[in-house]
Amino acid sequence: MTFSLRRLTLVAALGLTPFAAWWAAAEETRVTFPDLDALIHYTTVTRGNVVEHMLTTQEAIDAVQAGQPIPPGTHVVLVDYRDGSDEVYRYFVMQKGEGWGDDFDERRRTGDWQFQFYWGDRSINMDENTARCQRCHQSREGSDYMYTYNDLRRFGQ
Repeated sequence: MTFSLRRLTLVAALGLTPFAAWWAAAEETRVTFPDLDALIHYTTVTRGNVVEHMLTTQEAIDAVQAGQPIPPGTHVVLVDYRDGSDEVYRYFVMQKGEGWGDDFDERRRTGDWQFQFYWGDRSINMDENTARCQRCHQSREGSDYMYTYNDLRRFGQ
């Protein structure tokens, strides 16, 4: 009985090791923290106790509304507030850069977008693994990897 329990524990530990390594592999990317005052608030998303204000550049809005690709250099920022607080919990920043997709193998690629989480004080949040962001946003390839693409299309109209 003890042998079987040890064997089960070993199998479970070995089976979870790749996931632990993946989770621990948070990384810095090429994303820079943008000048928030230069961005436009184009929509708000509420999910339970989380309120997310979405910001981007006028150039990105103009490109999407003209049916053009979002230009390199664009930042899209999700400003995350929790539990009715006026303090920013964290920022999630997507930034598009020419050729940035080449930094990743095609299984992780999201066009030329890269992602970074920042804490409310704007320091990089290394507790978040951006590979998870890439996997999720890959499903939005037809919308330039954005979940709020249609909000950009309708903004100001």
